[in-house]
Order: sequence, then structure tokens, then C-alpha cells
Amino acid sequence: MYKSFYGLGTSPFQISTDPTFLWLGEKHREAIAMLKYGIQVDDHTGMVLLTGDTGTGKTTLINALFKSLDRTVIRAAIKNPSMSGIDFFNYIAASFGNNTLFVTKSRFLLGFEQFLNNAAAKKRKVLLVIDEAQVLTDALLNEIRLLGNFEKDGQSLIHIFLVGQQELREHLTRPANKALTQRITLNYHIEPLIPEETREYIQYRLQVAGTSKPLFSSEAIQRVHRFSRGLPRQINILCDHALLTGYVKNLEQISGQVIDECAGELSISRFPEPHTNQSVTELSSDHKDPGPEPVSESQSKPVPPASRPRPASKAILKKERTHLTEEPSQKPAKPSRRKYLLIIAVAVLISLAAAGLFFF
Repeated sequence: MYKSFYGLGTSPFQISTDPTFLWLGEKHREAIAMLKYGIQVDDHTGMVLLTGDTGTGKTTLINALFKSLDRTVIRAAIKNPSMSGIDFFNYIAASFGNNTLFVTKSRFLLGFEQFLNNAAAKKRKVLLVIDEAQVLTDALLNEIRLLGNFEKDGQSLIHIFLVGQQELREHLTRPANKALTQRITLNYHIEPLIPEETREYIQYRLQVAGTSKPLFSSEAIQRVHRFSRGLPRQINILCDHALLTGYVKNLEQISGQVIDECAGELSISRFPEPHTNQSVTELSSDHKDPGPEPVSESQSKPVPPASRPRPASKAILKKERTHLTEEPSQKPAKPSRRKYLLIIAVAVLISLAAAGLFFF
């Protein structure tokens, strides 16, 4: 819808893992290099662990890795390992092109070992990548460890990569997975993009889509990074929504205010500002008002703090701001019974003194 308006040949921020839009930052290049090392080094017999938060591009990296490998590497990726028992083994077999329906674990292991030996005889390597591995049970993790036991002449017949979220690392620390953890000799954790990488990522995807125009202002890119937390998937979602909004509003460039509005409509909370090095004691004893925030390029109103969820619509936003600016109505506190008695006693004394019936 907005492609012709902005002079784009295709949608620059589509969610699908299109290799055309592959952008590799420093941390992604390091991850790719480690993954390739885990395959190419002949004497490497351990497993490889790759982790990262949701949306950091783990699956995109695996796809890029597969595309870079030559025909000497037989590869397969398990993208939905949430199964158990013989179903898991049949899934592995089918991923490598064997559609035999194995009814027992032993039958699968015999067939799989023969497959690995045949590949080794042809000087070919076998790579098994298990994505979303954080959903694996301890029992399946142990089965995966046992698959790594297939060796010949001291060389592993299969390379196994475990790819998943941070939870996977936590699972591997459990005592039941100690033996598997000892088999992991290479591991890498993908961190989110830093602000400069977010800017490069956005500009690169726009160029691939067909334009070199700065469709996003500097402030808009900063806001995108803050809302997305540097996660490529979130960047894509927010930028795509911003371009659609810009098209509807007939805007030549996306401003910071547009990003604020889009984040609100998508219910994305703003990432808090980085903490300073001041201690809690310093902040509480010598706190100074930092003054008002600088006005945005479009004279937009300040973004609501991260501690308060962003509203889903402008109507809610208006209502919320009104509510926050109104002074709370406070009714006077009712005096206690003791205070009432004291007031009455004082009044009686004053009356008696006025009548001359009481002397000090």
C-alpha cells in the first residue's frame, strides 16, 4: 500500500526471513564464524550452543549458514521440537530425507547410524540444527546427547547445534543435563543491536527495498531503537507500521512523534533510559531536577514513562493524561472522638469564665 508512495520496490520490513534483506552486524558475523568453525574443523567433536532473545535473528542466522554451506554438508533443521519419544526420531529422519516410519527407538538408531556411516564414506559431513531448543524436555536433551556418540576413528559423525532462547542456558544448568553440558565446546549469545546498528539496519533494508531517501528522521530512529530494544523483529514491526501511518497521513518522512503513536497502537512499552552510575544514596540525598525534556522535532508531547503501559488509542491517551493532571479530591479527615471532647471542654470553660463562675 505504501510502497509506491515512498518509491519502494518491495516492503523493506517484512517479517519473513528473506535472505535478500540479510544484514549482518559485528555480533552476527561473529556468530556465523563460530557456527562455521563448528562444522569445518575436522577434529571438533563437541556440540554448539547458540542463544539469544526472541527476535534477535537466530533463525535468520541459521538460514544464512545453510545457504553458505556447500554440498559436502548434509544439513537439516528441526524448527518445532516440542514432541516426545519416537515422534522426535521420525522427525529427524524425515528432515534428512528418510520417510521410513520407525516404530521403535532401536530401529531408528540402527538406520541413523547407517546413514551417518554412508555420509562419512563419501567424505560428507552431517549437521543437525535444533531450533527453539528451550522447549526440549530433559529426556529429549539426553537423547540428543546420545546421538552425538556416533563416532568413527575418533571423529564425530554428526554435528549438533542447539539454538534457543536464554531459557535454554538455564535448562542446561540442571543436574539432569550435566552430561550434555560437558559436550558443548562452542557457545555464543546474540545480544540486541546497539543504537548505531539499529540505524544501519534500517537504512540497509530501505536501500535493498529501492530507496536511499532518509524516510526516518534521526529522532525517529532513536525512538525505534528505544521501543524495539534493539531486536530486529521488533524493529521490522514498528517500522512497517510507521510507514503505513506515514502513507495515511501523507508524510514524506517519519518523525519521532509518528513512532510514539505507532508504539502506542502496537502496545509496545518504551525501554527505560540507561541508568547512571550514581548510587541510590546519592540520588536520594542530592537529587536535582533535570529539567524538562527537549521538545521533539515535531513539537510532540513527551512520551509517557516506561513504568506506565502505553495506551492503545488516542482517546485513552487523552483520558489518561487528564486523569494524571487532575488534583485528587480529598475530603477533610473527620476529627477523632477525643478531639471532639477537648473542643467541648474548652468551650465550657470559656463560658464559665465569661459568667464569672470559674476562677484561675
